[in-house]
Amino acid sequence: MRLHEYQAKQIFAKYGIPIPKGRIAGTSSEVRQISEELGGNVIVKSQVLVGGRGKAGGIRLAKSPEEAEDLATQILGMEIKDIPVRRVLVEEAVSISQEIYLGITTDRINQKPVLIASSEGGMNIEEVAQSAPEKIARCLINPLLGLRDYQLRDIAVSIDLNRIYLKTFMDIARSLWKVFADCDAQLAEVNPLVITSEGRLYCLDAKIILDDNALFRHPDLADLRDTDGEDPGEVTARKYGVTFIKLSGTIGCLVNGAGLAMSTMDLIKLKGGEAANFLDIGGGAYAEKVSAATKLILSDPKVKVILVNVFGGITRCDEVAKGVMDALTGKSANLPLVVRFVGTNANEGYKILEEVPYQTASTLLEAAEMSVNLAKGVVSEHSYQ
Repeated sequence: MRLHEYQAKQIFAKYGIPIPKGRIAGTSSEVRQISEELGGNVIVKSQVLVGGRGKAGGIRLAKSPEEAEDLATQILGMEIKDIPVRRVLVEEAVSISQEIYLGITTDRINQKPVLIASSEGGMNIEEVAQSAPEKIARCLINPLLGLRDYQLRDIAVSIDLNRIYLKTFMDIARSLWKVFADCDAQLAEVNPLVITSEGRLYCLDAKIILDDNALFRHPDLADLRDTDGEDPGEVTARKYGVTFIKLSGTIGCLVNGAGLAMSTMDLIKLKGGEAANFLDIGGGAYAEKVSAATKLILSDPKVKVILVNVFGGITRCDEVAKGVMDALTGKSANLPLVVRFVGTNANEGYKILEEVPYQTASTLLEAAEMSVNLAKGVVSEHSYQ
């Protein structure tokens, strides 16, 4: 889950990370008022959860309240990568002397958090890693000990930071680590961390990505979610507790269990097809959840075949069948349906589906091959039930 810049900065401010003065606004008149309070020389920044805001004209410098109001009218009426701009952040403009990158994420190879810093702030850190890897400094963080002073001094030397800024830099880095740890974040980033011509350090842009799996511990942060930039299907899936990721293929998969779902996708690929989604209904799925999951598959116009692959345990095959039937009832789209039920109430599940045409498969490999053939328009040897 990504936070908006203004939300991330509000969290940073609570932890003592210096940010420019500013406020969020939803109308151009509010922007003018805030600009007047800040002295007129401000930055108007669109708040959307996509990159490239500046290139799209979503970040503009205004030298007067009148200009800020005019720019806000333009920005609030635009879309950036098909996402409407509903709010802007109005901040005092600062004179920049130097830009630094500072971020904390997880090093999955070493299984530890890692602090990353670079003298090339303001740029995409991935581009810097490719073009000038020597300009990136990093250190692994022991989660039990946190950031140590010697590590921060080493980082500061590696990015050629002037010693007069060392104490403030170390304070900001320690606070960033606390944000990362306390919020169960996947990423906490300041880019750029600027040194102004007056010698002050400011967080000019902020990014926080939270771990969805830890949001149950942070209901206050979960309430900050903005779904404008999310796939509608994934929003619906989250509502029903379904794990859903939309892909580019033509075979819609409804499966219980992440491992079985991945195996299903692998075998579809092996047989020459492409899955349209990763969809795990989880354990103990009830009919309402399965119905919602099936409707997610049906909402994808690229889907040509639906493959239901369920290994019944605590998930009962008859409950799955009821959910599939509920979703298919009254639908004009008559997509081929391949079903493989194994386990709890499998026969009952097949009986429930007798009202719609479907094909059965005794093995997963057979089901995958059957689905791929149907997606390609090849008539199967197996007759419909």
